Amino acid sequence: MSGFKGQWEYSVDDKGRVALPAKLRRSILPEANNRLTVTRGFEPCLYVFPAYEWENVESQLRGLNTYMKESRAFIRTILGWADDVTLDGQGRMALSKRHMDFANITEKVLVIGTLERIELWDPETFDRQEADQTIEYEQLAELVLGGDATGRPKMLE
Repeated sequence: MSGFKGQWEYSVDDKGRVALPAKLRRSILPEANNRLTVTRGFEPCLYVFPAYEWENVESQLRGLNTYMKESRAFIRTILGWADDVTLDGQGRMALSKRHMDFANITEKVLVIGTLERIELWDPETFDRQEADQTIEYEQLAELVLGGDATGRPKMLE
């Protein structure tokens, strides 16, 4: 299956509904049955997972050692912010006020496909985040994807 990719800017209606681009909707497998899970991202954005991808997230969470304080805190945070939503007939999903406030989403939303999930950003927040990035794209690619003489990625060293 191909992952989500691309970037679009959309309006948010007065009921907090956001349309997903047709290209992204077509990439959601039928078994999701238009069901999505929205949760907070690591940056001030929202993560949107189709139901089958959210099942993978929950499976990973079940594998965490809940005797560790950090694991419990992470599980509490990601699940505490999680809301199940369904796309309506126009391909829109309703965002909660809590989610919109967290991500600073008001009138516009930037929709970005990021492989297994979709990210929702306030466009101005995203622009600031990009401008504040301290490493150039080429250096970031080398750091994340480049490897040593054996081909092992540098980030695993």
